[in-house]
Amino acid sequence: MPESPAGNRSTRRVLGIDPGSRVLGLAVIEFAGGRARCLELSSHSLQSHGDFAARMGGVFDVVSEWIETHEPTECAIEQIFMYRSESSSLKLAQARGAALAAVVRHGLAVEEYMPATVKQAVVGSGRADKAQVAHMIQRLAGLDELPSADGADAAAVALCHCYRSNAFSAVAGSGPNSEAREILREASQRRYRRRSDSRGWRDMDAATLMARAAGKAGGRK
Repeated sequence: MPESPAGNRSTRRVLGIDPGSRVLGLAVIEFAGGRARCLELSSHSLQSHGDFAARMGGVFDVVSEWIETHEPTECAIEQIFMYRSESSSLKLAQARGAALAAVVRHGLAVEEYMPATVKQAVVGSGRADKAQVAHMIQRLAGLDELPSADGADAAAVALCHCYRSNAFSAVAGSGPNSEAREILREASQRRYRRRSDSRGWRDMDAATLMARAAGKAGGRK
């Protein structure tokens, strides 16, 4: 079991949830000293749980298990948006409700974000596709492999939450400003190389990217 952040007020551990009635995306991102670290990320298939009602019970159980295992300090979840199919929207709303019930049952504070807000905060574009989100999460969370789409979405909502709640306030000038988004956009489109060595941008953590964004903003004043 990962060490609990309860005794360290400067450490935040966020459970990100991408709700679904068939696949549940979950991620735990820890933030300390302006750096993000992915403790676990997963796309959990609910098909083996049986019919729809059983799958909703599965959502509650899986989210509860992750909370008890990782002891997050807070939670972030995607809000629903309307599908063309009313039935799909209703099922997603119920899956989201099952996840929220588990979060509230364990006494966690929870914040909700629209998908476009999450994409804007993490990728720099509210219209980014799932591949772009996964690509960026791999870089920002320091993952060795490209994450699954649902797991990446869960990690993205956790990152979005900390960007918007000033988790990186220890980094001068950090935050979801336009310069930061520009740096992140550039990083998602091509590899960035430092002038001083041959390391690619993929080796930089979120704080480094934000710090560069802040420096770029200062140079424009």
